[in-house]
Amino acid sequence: MSAVDRFSPSLAMPLMAKLLGRQSGQLPAEQSPLGTQLEPANASVDFGSLLGQSVAEVNSLQNQSTQSVEEMLTGGDVQPAEVFASVQKADMAFRMLLQVRNKLMQAYEEVNAIRI
Repeated sequence: MSAVDRFSPSLAMPLMAKLLGRQSGQLPAEQSPLGTQLEPANASVDFGSLLGQSVAEVNSLQNQSTQSVEEMLTGGDVQPAEVFASVQKADMAFRMLLQVRNKLMQAYEEVNAIRI
């Protein structure tokens, strides 16, 4: 089982929908677990800005989880289950982004190895 297979489809689906683009009902319109609305199929999306937005979302999740851990450790009014869920969500988002990066590097290496 690969690392990507262990991830929740609810986190992977919005990223994949953005990367692939929705076409004529292929993927239903939905709200991402990160709170962003998916673009309609006819909107042009720059891959670089999409990747940058994904990195920013993962960074935001990691900052939120760090804040919740700090709040719990300083005696703030936060439930340990909420902190655990926040840390797990940030970890899963980071691992998913890392797998996307690994696949992009693999594709680059394959294209670079093609002899012309």
